[in-house]
Amino acid sequence: MNTTKGDNFEEALAKNIVIVFLGFIIIFINGILVVTFFKNSIFHNDPRYILYIHLVMNDMLMIFLSVTLFVLTYIWPFVNVSVCCAILIIGTTTTKNTPLNLAAMAVERYIAVCKPLHHPQICTVRRTYILICLIWSVGFIPGLADVIIVIATRPLTIFNSFIVCYIINIYNTKYHVDKTVVIQVLYMSAVWIALIFTYIRVLLTAKKASTDSSAKKAQSTILLHGIQLLLCMLSYLTPVLDMILIPFFPAHRTKISFFNYLLTNIIPRLLSPLIYGMRDQKFVKNVRSCFSCKQIIVKVEPT
Repeated sequence: MNTTKGDNFEEALAKNIVIVFLGFIIIFINGILVVTFFKNSIFHNDPRYILYIHLVMNDMLMIFLSVTLFVLTYIWPFVNVSVCCAILIIGTTTTKNTPLNLAAMAVERYIAVCKPLHHPQICTVRRTYILICLIWSVGFIPGLADVIIVIATRPLTIFNSFIVCYIINIYNTKYHVDKTVVIQVLYMSAVWIALIFTYIRVLLTAKKASTDSSAKKAQSTILLHGIQLLLCMLSYLTPVLDMILIPFFPAHRTKISFFNYLLTNIIPRLLSPLIYGMRDQKFVKNVRSCFSCKQIIVKVEPT
C-alpha cells in the first residue's frame, strides 16, 4: 500500500505505530491459538480443528506480509520487482486461501451433522491435509497468472527494475483487470454456494431433529463462517472506497487510503479469531489450561 506521498513525519510515524501494533496484537492472539493446538494432541486428529488452525496460521502469514509491505513503503519504498512479485504471490495466495478454507470448514460441519455415519471415513486426518494442499494450490493460481501476464506483456528487464511494491504498480494491464474479475467471480461464487448449501442442509436437519444440539450448533457455526467471509470480502472494497471518497476529499487522500486499509484489511483479521475460536468451549478451556499460572505444591513425607 503506497500512502507515503503527502505524509509528514508525524503522520507517517503514527500510521506505522498503529498498523504494527494491531498487526502484533493479531499475530499474538492467533499465536496463542496455534500454541494451544500443537500442545494438545486431542486436536491433532480432528479435521475441524486442523482446518481452523490452518485458517489461523494463514491469517498470521497474511497479516505479517501486509504489515511488512505497509512499513516498507515508508522506510524502504523501492523494491526489486522480482522480490515484490514473490511477496505479492504469497500475499495473494493467503488472501485467496481464507474463503476456500471457510468453505472447507462448512462442508466438514455439513458432513458431521447430515452424514454422521460417513464422517469418520470421509473426513480423515490424511484427507484433511490433502485438502489443505489443494487449497494452497488453488489459491496459488491467481498470483502465478499475474506473473505470467507480466512476462507475456512486458520486457523481461522489468524484473531488474525497482518500484514501490504495490499490486497496482505491477499488475496494471487490461489482462490483469479481466483476470481479477473472472477469478473473483469464480472463487466467491463457489464459496458462497458451498456456504449457502451447507447452511440450508444443516438447517433442515436441525428442524427435523429439534433435540439435536449438535445440528443447531453446526448451523450457527456455518452462519459465523458466512460472517467471517463477509469480513474477509471487505478487502475487495478498498479500491472502490478509495475511488469514491478521494475525489471528494483530495487533500485527505493519504488519510482516506489509510483508514480504508485499516477497516478492510486489518480489523477483520482482528475479529476473526474472536468470532470463531473464542466461542469454542473446548478450545477456550485448553487455552486457559496452557497459559494459566499453576501453583505446584510439593509434599515432603517425613522419613
